[in-house]
Amino acid sequence: MKRFVYIITDRNRKNLHVGLCSDLMKTIQFYSEMPTLFFDNAQQLNRLVYFEEINTEEQAMERFKVVSTYTRPQKEKMIRAVNADWIDLTIGLKYENGLRVRPQLRPSLNANRRVMAF
Repeated sequence: MKRFVYIITDRNRKNLHVGLCSDLMKTIQFYSEMPTLFFDNAQQLNRLVYFEEINTEEQAMERFKVVSTYTRPQKEKMIRAVNADWIDLTIGLKYENGLRVRPQLRPSLNANRRVMAF
């Protein structure tokens, strides 16, 4: 089962929180539904700035332990290597998640029409 090691921050990049989860979208949704769970309103963790997808639970747990011990400059260097502008990656994940679910396509209008020969 795939696991994700992620780093989420607030709008001012003051706090960096490292986490481990199996469903990244549900975790991000949890942070948005519980904005003051960890910090006050000014320090809401709402920007996903880094994540890694790892195939096994054991490897994910080891990676989480390693990243959790990093100092702030080490975490910033890791983030800047893949996300130099610290943009919120949630937007891309929502878009990608929407692509995976095939929307119901409207039946073709021509399929319902009878072809009349004159």
